[in-house]
Amino acid sequence: MSGLQENIKRINEKLQQLLKHHQSLQKDNERQNALIETLQEARKKDMKGISELQERVNILKAATGKMDDTGKKEFEKDINRYIREIDKCIGFLIE
Repeated sequence: MSGLQENIKRINEKLQQLLKHHQSLQKDNERQNALIETLQEARKKDMKGISELQERVNILKAATGKMDDTGKKEFEKDINRYIREIDKCIGFLIE
């Protein structure tokens, strides 16, 4: 009978260890998920900043006349896109 009780006790101890390890892993997973979310938000912010800087570079190139044909076409597309967005906003304001 004592052998059976020892086995049950050993199994119970192992289950307790596994439970503690599982809880520790869950906490670590939550920390990792929070870090991932923070890094993704920072990445979005950085990408937005890069995009704004690229637009500024294009504007400066257009202003100085140092833009090649491909750049001019892209710049015109951007300007046309902005105009369409402005027209949409004006349309929403009129409604």
